[in-house]
Amino acid sequence: MAIEERSEVRMVGKVLTLVLVGLGVLVAAVDQVLSSPHPRQNDLNPAVLNPWREKSPGLGRVKRDWIIPPIRVLENSKQVPEYLVQIKSDKVFTGAVTYSLEGPGVNQEPKDFFEIDEKTGWIMSKMPLDREKYKSFTLKAFALSPSGERLENPTTIEIYVLDQNDNRPSFIQPEFTGAVPEFSIPGTSVLTVSAVDADDPTTDNAMLSYSITNQESIPPFSINKTMFGINNETGVIYTRDVGLDRDVVKSFRLTLQVADMSGFGLTSTSLAIIHITDINNHNPKFSPQTYKMLAMENKVGEDVGRVNATDKDEKNSENWRIIYSITGGDPKRNFAIRTDRVTNQGIISIVKPLDYESQAEYHLTVSAKNEVPLSIKAPYEQTSTATVIIRVLNENEAPQFYRNPIEVSVAESTNPGTVLISDIAHDPDNGKLRFELSYDPERWLTINQETGEISLRKNFNIRSPHVKNNKYTAVVKVSDPDAAGISATASLEITLWETNDFPPVLVPMIGTVCSDREPERLGLLLTAVDEDLSPHADPFSFEMADADMAANWTIIPLNETHAMLQPRMDLTWGEFSIPITVSDSGEPARSSNALVNVTVCPCDRAGQCMSFAAAAIFRSNVGLSFIALIIIMASAALLLLLLLLAVAVRSCSGHRMKKSGGLLVGDSEDDVRDNVFNYDEQGGGEEDEDAFNIDLLRTPGDMAPPPETFSHPVSGFPKHKQPLRKDAPYNLPSPRYPRKRPTNPTDIEDFINDGLEVADNDPNAPPYDTALIYDYEGDGSLAGSLSSIASMGSEEDQDYDYLNDWGPRFKKLANMYSSD
Repeated sequence: MAIEERSEVRMVGKVLTLVLVGLGVLVAAVDQVLSSPHPRQNDLNPAVLNPWREKSPGLGRVKRDWIIPPIRVLENSKQVPEYLVQIKSDKVFTGAVTYSLEGPGVNQEPKDFFEIDEKTGWIMSKMPLDREKYKSFTLKAFALSPSGERLENPTTIEIYVLDQNDNRPSFIQPEFTGAVPEFSIPGTSVLTVSAVDADDPTTDNAMLSYSITNQESIPPFSINKTMFGINNETGVIYTRDVGLDRDVVKSFRLTLQVADMSGFGLTSTSLAIIHITDINNHNPKFSPQTYKMLAMENKVGEDVGRVNATDKDEKNSENWRIIYSITGGDPKRNFAIRTDRVTNQGIISIVKPLDYESQAEYHLTVSAKNEVPLSIKAPYEQTSTATVIIRVLNENEAPQFYRNPIEVSVAESTNPGTVLISDIAHDPDNGKLRFELSYDPERWLTINQETGEISLRKNFNIRSPHVKNNKYTAVVKVSDPDAAGISATASLEITLWETNDFPPVLVPMIGTVCSDREPERLGLLLTAVDEDLSPHADPFSFEMADADMAANWTIIPLNETHAMLQPRMDLTWGEFSIPITVSDSGEPARSSNALVNVTVCPCDRAGQCMSFAAAAIFRSNVGLSFIALIIIMASAALLLLLLLLAVAVRSCSGHRMKKSGGLLVGDSEDDVRDNVFNYDEQGGGEEDEDAFNIDLLRTPGDMAPPPETFSHPVSGFPKHKQPLRKDAPYNLPSPRYPRKRPTNPTDIEDFINDGLEVADNDPNAPPYDTALIYDYEGDGSLAGSLSSIASMGSEEDQDYDYLNDWGPRFKKLANMYSSD
């Protein structure tokens, strides 16, 4: 009924307002008419008489504006429909007016909340309103003619829904969880709870108040006093009293309540679980405090035993976990202790080998503490310790080297028999040891089986393939015969440092100097070969060994390894023996003397000496004389005669060669040694200079280095060149030939075979079956001549294929000189 009375009051107020406005306008119009001298009807201002009208520019109609204050409607009203307000147009006095209403709540979503009476203009609600869904509505009201034409401008109507306390407050979660450390002081904030209310927050309908209605301890009845409070406005839960000991109580369950209307309205409840968290207020304690354990010597990484300490703090927390440490009795740190994360026990293990002979028993002191420091709220307690007695068990141990690898540094020229190292191993049990070399690829070393003293057996060779980066590696083994052969091995690394052991060897020993070349191209290129390595090899120094010879010859260095031997003046054609000294750069330096045989002659394009006649022809400017032509023709005839003679001798030779007892003998039954004579001559005494002599008892090592050519007795120029070996480089150092002469006939075969093996490996000397210059052995020998082997022509004209038929001894010779 109060709603209807308010609507009637509003209507009466609006009517009174319109009446007062009309009276004011009327008074103003009358005053204007009275003050005018000639008032006329047409002179009256319509805007003054009817201020609510407005002349339309098109129709000349008067429009009235409605001003309606906002309308407030209480939500959840049971009176339906409820009349809210009535609108009326002044056009009702001139004709019929129809009213209409538009906007959200009428013909727009949400629809059908309001309607208007078309004839009376009353606006009514069609259903109860809910402020929590729709707080307000804005509508438009229209005055229309029967034909639908707008008579007035639309009027805006604001409708506000007033709130009622129709919603309970509710907590944002059904259960809250918090934690507080034990022994917290009163006033410590624990957690904040919160609730919401759907009613208007600007009214008391949403004014909330929090409270705790019940407290339960876990375990039950462990604490009976009120331990927590709550701020009724903010919802903050805090501690109210002392005595939160986790050893006594583990958690609390609180019943919470929230009410609107500042605690006097609607209510709802929730729960808060508060856990009491642990602090480190207990020290770990050992139980028992003395332990006995056994440990085997020489065992590393094995566990010896366990110690146990307990802690009353929360299990598996950082306040409960224990860190063990060895604080005494282990100066060499042979032991270590770690924590078992499951049982919280300490595990003692061996980290360094134990030696029964040096210490048979250990007394360790072990302490325990937590991972985090002890809380200041905890009572003072000393750190707990325990004593661990470990007895070491003895075992038969293997021998041990003092060092592994064993390193030795010696000179490569160390003499055999030199002691390299001694005292290399020992037996921990003071037993007897046995030493041996298990790996010595060059067999350079020897070892004393009882003392382990290592000595040099034979000279080192730094160029051995087993020497890498100047290091030779062997392996030494030591064993204990009394301990079932328990053994140990170690590497022996011998570092060899280079010494100057070998003098340089001059090469070449024979050469040609072309006298018809330009001065800058005139000379013989010299170098040297040194078996030593740097820095005991190059650079080489070349010097003239004879002062008199230095007047005609000089040596010009070219680089660190080569020099040029040149004549100082124009020399006559012929052969010269020049003594030269070559030195290396070692410390101390070593040198050697050599006699270089140099032939000075005019040369052809290939750099080979030409004959006297050819030289005379090429050097003559006037042509051949008659006498020179006669000499050339006679020489040609003589050569032809000698060639025919050699062919005849070869074809008529009736001797056959055979191998018997390791000696070359003919068909004669006489011993060939009866025809061997020993001379000191180095030139041929036989007329057949191209033939082989059978001085098999002399070796190339007994002779001077073989010359490259045979010298013509008259002209001094080369007559015939020996065949060149194709299986080895030329002018390299020669190996040492056997010097000991055979003393009986049975040793001759060994002597010849040894010399043959050395000659086959000599890169400078031709093999035994090549034409060499030997001493004259006399004539009348019953042995067959070997002259048929040699060629009367040049190397290119000789065919050596027939040597393949002479047996395996000449097989290699045929391979070296064959045209293939």
